[in-house]
Formats: sequence, structure tokens, C-alpha cells
Amino acid sequence: MPYRRSLLSALLAVAGAASAQSLPKPAEFYFDQDANTARAIVAVKESGDAATDKLVRLVERDPRAHEATAQLAHIAMAAGRVDLGRQLYARVLGNIDRSHGLWRSLAWNYGWDLFRAGDAEGALAQWRALVESRNITASWMPPTLALALWTLGRKDEAVQWYAAAVRSEPQLWRTPDRYAQLLPDWRDSERAALAEVQAAWAQDPPAWP
Repeated sequence: MPYRRSLLSALLAVAGAASAQSLPKPAEFYFDQDANTARAIVAVKESGDAATDKLVRLVERDPRAHEATAQLAHIAMAAGRVDLGRQLYARVLGNIDRSHGLWRSLAWNYGWDLFRAGDAEGALAQWRALVESRNITASWMPPTLALALWTLGRKDEAVQWYAAAVRSEPQLWRTPDRYAQLLPDWRDSERAALAEVQAAWAQDPPAWP
């Protein structure tokens, strides 16, 4: 469609993917809500083609419409247009720094979109940046990082991170019984993978520290 061709030709730049490499060791407890990070980025409330059309118009009028670009990136990746989504996310990340109020939620959302596109390594790189960028122990970190690490075959590390969730809220994470309530936005396959981490944790709970 014309707006897509225009967007690709006039607005986008490609950025290389970051490497996740190693993570810091988990802290003892993770209680912070970090609500400004773990949230959807919503510039328009419409859905489907109406949302896409409106977002494209916003971005074309204002190249610094970061929230609109991020929402458009999410829509593109959810629709399977992964390269376009990566380009859009890279465009926003190239125009803000870590002090910007959008940066944390942008990295969090980009991580999830990468994970669901099959790039667990790229997802972990985004989430690792959040772990290292600020002295915050957010409650989303242990289960999310455990999922990514388990998916990458880094099972010992995944169990260590899951143990941090149990230490923080044992009544919530000791069993998978409440995953649907705790992780309502996760896919069934993601909750099932986390249940595998929980089973490995239950078999041999790691000591702290």
C-alpha cells in the first residue's frame, strides 16, 4: 500500500541487533511494580487498519512521534512483518536515550515483540539493558528473564531467576496454579514454558545467595 511504501522509503533506518551475553546475578527480592515499564505503548485507541492508517499519518507529520512509531512497530511485528517492526523500533531507539521517559517501556515492549518473533536472544538483550540501566528490582524481571533464558537453553540461569520470584512472593510463584492470573498477557505456550522452569526449580531449589 502507498503509506507503507512511503514509510519504508522516507522514515526508516536499520540498526544492528544487540547481543544479550551474560546477565547480572539475581538479587534476593523483586518487589518493585515498575508500572511505567511494563505497559503497552498506546498512541491511538483504534485497532486494525484504522489504527495503522492513523499512526502512519502521525509519524509522517511528525518524525519525532515516538509513541506512534512504537505502536506501529508493535502492530507490524504482531502481523508478522518483523523486519519492518525492527526498523521502526530502531528508529525510535536511535532518537531517544535512556533518560527519556519512553525508553524503559520501549525496551520492554520491543523485547516481547522480539521474543514472540522467535528471537529470544534479541529479547533478552532488551531486557538485560533494563536490568542494568537502573537500580530497580522489578517484579516482572524474574519470570520474564527465566522464560527467555529457558528458551535459550540457559536452564541453570533460568532456575536461578525463577528462584528470585519464589523468594519474593512464595505464595504466588511456588506452583504454576496462578499463572493465568499473574501473567494474563502471556501466551499459553509461554506460561507452559515457565511451568517447566518451575518444575526444574521445585526439583532442586537453589540456595541463596
